[in-house]
Amino acid sequence: MTDKVVIIGGGPGGYESALVAAQLGAEVTVVDTDGIGGSAVLTDCVPSKTLIATAELMTDVAGAAELGVNFHDQEGDLATAVSVDLGRVNKRVMQLAADQSADIARRLAKEDVQVVRGRGRLDGPGRVTVSLDGEDDRSLEADAILIATGAAPRTLPSAQPDGERILTWEQVYDLTEVPTELIVVGSGVTGAEFASAYLALGIPVTLVSSRDRVLPGEDADASLVLEEVSKRRGMKVLSQSRMESVTRDGEVVTVTLTDGRSIQGSHCILALGSVPNTAGLGLEESGVVLKDGGFVNVDRVSRTSARGVYAAGDCTGVLMLASVAAMQGRIAMWHFLGDKVSPLDLKKVSSNVFTAPEIATVGWSQQAVDAGEITAEVVMLPLSGNARAKMQGVHDGFVKLFCRPGTGIIVGGVVVGPRASELIHPVSIAVAESLTADQLAQAFTVYPSMSGSVAEAARRLHHI
Repeated sequence: MTDKVVIIGGGPGGYESALVAAQLGAEVTVVDTDGIGGSAVLTDCVPSKTLIATAELMTDVAGAAELGVNFHDQEGDLATAVSVDLGRVNKRVMQLAADQSADIARRLAKEDVQVVRGRGRLDGPGRVTVSLDGEDDRSLEADAILIATGAAPRTLPSAQPDGERILTWEQVYDLTEVPTELIVVGSGVTGAEFASAYLALGIPVTLVSSRDRVLPGEDADASLVLEEVSKRRGMKVLSQSRMESVTRDGEVVTVTLTDGRSIQGSHCILALGSVPNTAGLGLEESGVVLKDGGFVNVDRVSRTSARGVYAAGDCTGVLMLASVAAMQGRIAMWHFLGDKVSPLDLKKVSSNVFTAPEIATVGWSQQAVDAGEITAEVVMLPLSGNARAKMQGVHDGFVKLFCRPGTGIIVGGVVVGPRASELIHPVSIAVAESLTADQLAQAFTVYPSMSGSVAEAARRLHHI
């Protein structure tokens, strides 16, 4: 008998699990409300990183003079400013997101995955009821159910978005006019990325951070580099400044802080975290235990407390990355359908903050080393000494490696610099495969290349 799998949610955890289940011979139905790809493709990762790609180009152009490249206007005078057509940028952003969603939908169709447009909810552990617009509810029997409903931007009663000048990160792509003064509230990954991107686009930015540094959850050395670079490029960073309220009066947005200060701008982006989309899904009634905040409690193979019910992605609150959501979904189907499976290991997850410069990490952190959670030797190598970095005018950033004393096994790393998201890969492989610093050092790298600094940092660990 063919196993029937019903997946509620079409984000990375949903569509990747659907592809695995179909490949293993299951009959798969995806119930989706917003469009295949979920927020990762339609309103979050793909749009934001496309916007950031434009910002990266602006950063490169701004630094062109150092490399001997100049731009001139029609009269032959030296051009000293670059401007952005934000309406055109956002139109391209949303088109790319739609195209990516369509590509994924075609792949699902090719694998005979049925997609039902509607809102699904559990009706016991073995049945999903789908509410369809203008039609009677539809009931789907399932041997396994996967919840992959994602999360939504968190808002506060005192800071309500209006979609015009007070915005969540999902609403910024409706902007056609360039903000004259942008305030970003929240200095986590989302806030830091948008603040960095819009600054590169030539927009004055004030970043409001309730903590003592930007990106409090990231490597402290990396955060320091980003904050120094951002301030040097003109960003105002208000540390230890907690937002009390955000209000709008015509074309002026005012952010009031708990200490009585206020900041005014033309627009404000709220980056206050996420809340899971788990309400109204019948989860608790079907025996699914929820954690604080409404996140679905899962184990390392994506099982919930209800038999045959799995969950993946941001709705679990495990680690809000599209790559983790996708892996949780795959693991769930490998486990249910009896394929070879390894439990999720967060110490092997590589992640990246798409700021300028980028910050990429994998494995154990400096914070864990300092706290005594693991004993490790640390080497940090500035990129300023790298030949390729000098050629490209890169002055900021570093490679940091962590290895176990005695064995020399690489257990973590940090890369800060342009395209750090690409440079972290050899470190990620080393962590995943328990390679030693010597093994990483002895692999050939191209000269000159940024990746040469990864090998050089590993060579400096040879004496361990």
